[in-house]
Amino acid sequence: MKYYSTNNKSYEASLEQAVIKGLAPDGGLFMPKSIVPFPPSYFETISRKTFQKIGFEVAKQLLGNDVEESDLKRMIQHTISFDAPLVEIEKNIFALELFHGPTLAFKDFGARFLSQLLGHFAKKLNREVTVLVATSGDTGSAVANGFLGVEGTRVVVLYPSGKVSDIQEKQFTTLGKNITALEIDGTFDDCQALVKQAFGDTKLQEKLFLTSANSINIARLIPQTFYYFYAWSILQSEVKDQVVFSVPSGNFGNLTAGLMAKQLGLPIHHFIASTNINDVVPQYLSTKIFQPRTSASTISNAMDVGHPSNFARILDLYNANWPSITKEITGYSFNDEDTRTQMRETFEKNNYVLDPHGAIGLLGLKKYLYAHPKSTGVFLETAHPAKFNAVVNNTLKTTINIPEKLNTFLNQEKISIALKANFVLLKELLLNHSNPMSFP
Repeated sequence: MKYYSTNNKSYEASLEQAVIKGLAPDGGLFMPKSIVPFPPSYFETISRKTFQKIGFEVAKQLLGNDVEESDLKRMIQHTISFDAPLVEIEKNIFALELFHGPTLAFKDFGARFLSQLLGHFAKKLNREVTVLVATSGDTGSAVANGFLGVEGTRVVVLYPSGKVSDIQEKQFTTLGKNITALEIDGTFDDCQALVKQAFGDTKLQEKLFLTSANSINIARLIPQTFYYFYAWSILQSEVKDQVVFSVPSGNFGNLTAGLMAKQLGLPIHHFIASTNINDVVPQYLSTKIFQPRTSASTISNAMDVGHPSNFARILDLYNANWPSITKEITGYSFNDEDTRTQMRETFEKNNYVLDPHGAIGLLGLKKYLYAHPKSTGVFLETAHPAKFNAVVNNTLKTTINIPEKLNTFLNQEKISIALKANFVLLKELLLNHSNPMSFP
């Protein structure tokens, strides 16, 4: 399979090059040159297949013969070592719980797959890879834990100081070994901009073998297509209505993965892009104008993104054709008051605890279903509510239990390096300490 840059379709790279580079040399994002759909007959028996079987077949369809089947099966077994249950909240509304992995967030799927694929290529090249990742919350913890101890890799996590929850922060600042956390004085967009600058810097590229584990890396998106197939396979035998997915969205990697799943032939009827007040994509869907801006802080902090990088992939999938995009996606945005109200309502009526991001997904789904009552809806519950226990407890006026795996992180000491949002300082730090374990 060949991959091209969203900035230049004539540029081509192999899977290995696309995964290791993370970002194309021209600053574009890698996309597969072709997405070949499954035949319709594939979906007639999908409900009888396991999650791992579906994941392997979808990965094989996307990757072709770029990875040996035995290696790919091992990677899939490592990636899908936990379930993604579909829970009916109320009639025709289901929560796809993606938080049953080691860091209790949906990004465990992408991070675990990427760590295996990147470790596989690093071993072949006999060279250590430095992974740079910007996080607004769950990406950092998922990537850090996914890569912890993976031979041939070192990870540097950039995160906005004071803008991630305490639990999220502890999940990637307490690990040590091959993981280093940089606490940036700025926003997530500042962190993401620093990572992009690093990939565009020739001197850094010469000294360090850099790659990214953000959703800008195509290998992060591939495993995220798996759970759309799995959820649909469960519903296929239970409902006959049109299935729609509401995706709480920040950097839009999760929604992009869903759109790729549809291009693989998965009969998803429609997508809802549900955002908080950082609503540049819903605004585009309404006005045809994409106008990035500085992100605003909300209680759904993992979605506080003012310039979502994966929007370039969505434009690419539909050749920037606004009518085609709006035929597939409806966008809604909600504020913190809306979010808290939905959290309380779902707890009181359905005895179900939402995290703030899942609440926005449910809000978007309900708004869509009100106008399209014949559809069956799935919203993505992307993180365990205990990861946002302060917000959840305050909103629901109760105390939720914190799973043991989270308590383990909370009891450990935070170790991070404070840094201003300045690329010169980041570059100096990386060049002077090419081994992240030697950072002061």
